[in-house]
Amino acid sequence: MTLVLTNDDGIDAPGIQALQAALSGQPTAIVAPDRQLSGCSHQLNRGGAIAIDQRATTAHAIAGTPADCTRVAVSYLYPDARWVLSGINAGGNLGADIHVSGTVAAVREATLLRVPGIAISHYVQNRRPIDWGVATRLTRKVLDKLMQAAPPPGKFWNVNLPHLQADDPDPDMVFCATCTQPLPTAFKVEDGQFYYVGQYGDRDRDPDADVDVCLSGHISISEIRLW
Repeated sequence: MTLVLTNDDGIDAPGIQALQAALSGQPTAIVAPDRQLSGCSHQLNRGGAIAIDQRATTAHAIAGTPADCTRVAVSYLYPDARWVLSGINAGGNLGADIHVSGTVAAVREATLLRVPGIAISHYVQNRRPIDWGVATRLTRKVLDKLMQAAPPPGKFWNVNLPHLQADDPDPDMVFCATCTQPLPTAFKVEDGQFYYVGQYGDRDRDPDADVDVCLSGHISISEIRLW
């Protein structure tokens, strides 16, 4: 019974290696896009060919979106998949982000295919590099808790890790709602060109919802319901 790992940052991204490291000792297979596709949402191939490049015994690069990767994995490569785990995304997927995130879409597609899933992302504060060792440690802690039982049909978990230093104590895991506020809408117009200028970390937040929890230094865990 395989754990399928995917993402939207591409098969060569460090986040998916960190996710696999967090699952050390468990049977995993990587089925991920062959390129960076951040923000591609729930796009799907609608009839064209999808190339599959086998990189290793249990690693396949897919010429498709994260949702395509889930479909190829669950329907063809690993029909015995026990979970689909997506991430670790380099950047938060909080609140309104879940509607544009390819990371989240991969797990949403798994849920539609009746396979339980967890999306995991890492908030990036002020463009600081991510310590993937810390991310691995926190992810292992989260998965040890969430994978004790599959979520009910029609639901999946969306997890966001805060941006910590190596010597920071492990943060609390907080089960919370998703924030209802939009992404920053501040803008400027120069020479007929429209630019967003709002800062991700300054976004509006509902008290105690996932944006507030994660940006306050805790691990946010939100249950997303499709039906």
